[in-house]
Amino acid sequence: MNLPIVAAVLVLLGLAGIIVLWLAARSRNMHLWLRDYFARKPRPPVVGPTHVMFCFVDHYEPMWGKADLDAQRRRVDRWCRDYRAMAGRHRDADGRHPQHGFFYPEEEYVEEHLDKIAALCADGFGEIEIHLHHDNDTPENFTTAMRRFCTTLNERHGALSRDPRTGGLAFAFIHGNWSLDNSRADGRWCGINNELVLLRELGCYADFTLPSAPSDTQTSTVNAIYYATDDPLKPKSHDRGERVRVGGKAAGDLMIVQGPLGLNWRERRFGIVPRIENSDVRRSCPPTPARVDAWVGTGIHVEGRPEWVFVKVHTHGTQERDIDTLLGAEMDAMHDHLERTYNDGRNYVLHYVTAREVYNIVKAAEAGKSGDPNDWRDYLLPPPPHRARRTEA
Repeated sequence: MNLPIVAAVLVLLGLAGIIVLWLAARSRNMHLWLRDYFARKPRPPVVGPTHVMFCFVDHYEPMWGKADLDAQRRRVDRWCRDYRAMAGRHRDADGRHPQHGFFYPEEEYVEEHLDKIAALCADGFGEIEIHLHHDNDTPENFTTAMRRFCTTLNERHGALSRDPRTGGLAFAFIHGNWSLDNSRADGRWCGINNELVLLRELGCYADFTLPSAPSDTQTSTVNAIYYATDDPLKPKSHDRGERVRVGGKAAGDLMIVQGPLGLNWRERRFGIVPRIENSDVRRSCPPTPARVDAWVGTGIHVEGRPEWVFVKVHTHGTQERDIDTLLGAEMDAMHDHLERTYNDGRNYVLHYVTAREVYNIVKAAEAGKSGDPNDWRDYLLPPPPHRARRTEA
């Protein structure tokens, strides 16, 4: 056997394998974020229990697939009935039910749908925030539409907090089609390069869009809570930013709250290429115990407060193919696992939180607060009117 030839063949096979892996990664836009993913530092060791803030946000679209009004009503009615039943069986360390973030699209507004969702939230099962799909938009149109929607949500449905520092309405945001700040490479589904500035001026306290992988809108920054500064002349200004840290202060235009993003080596494509774990929950990617463990293990936290871990997962909750997963046995099992594994009071303490509460607890950490995060759920932004009315009752 000619050893030099064998060695050359092995080298060529190795190079071919590397090329195949790289092409597979690029086809899923993994090249955008893998560097930051592999460069991340492990979460520092902590003394005492780790507090897990679990936040579930929903791109909640009753009109998905151009459904008629009857189909929309069936979707909303099932959510209001079955979510109440499912979540009512579960509680965190503070006695709170799972909290669902209904990010409702401005362009799909139907008063009766929001009345029903607001009633569910008023009973202690979540809060309403803002979602938006737009394309080739202008700053003027965007600002007008968003202000009108904020007012409608607050005055007609008791949604959205009012910032006591400014007196203005405050909201969390998820961008439709993942295209925050005009971040798609082809420029579709937004059109505004200064969207971060506009959102800040409108009262947005944080964006909850990410992760968006495998979309090309995914940022190079992953598994972080950070402030992004807008460059009004360029898209995707939130690609990088300044991490929120204990003792720091607000920097830039908008806080970006990311959910876990990583590699799933258990379920590899072709038995070789790892799949993307992007914290999406649906029938094709149910919330298994292994995924829950991976989310918590990602360890997203405010720098300097590693004992407070934030887990934000997302879904598109009104699609029929996924509703059985989101409202049935698999979601029950997810909460069972969270409450059994991450709420023993010794190693872990579980807190079901809304997007607003995530922001408040993050800001409390930034201000140097410590101890039980439950004390800081309403640190800066108070509950929206429907939650306040329930508390008074």
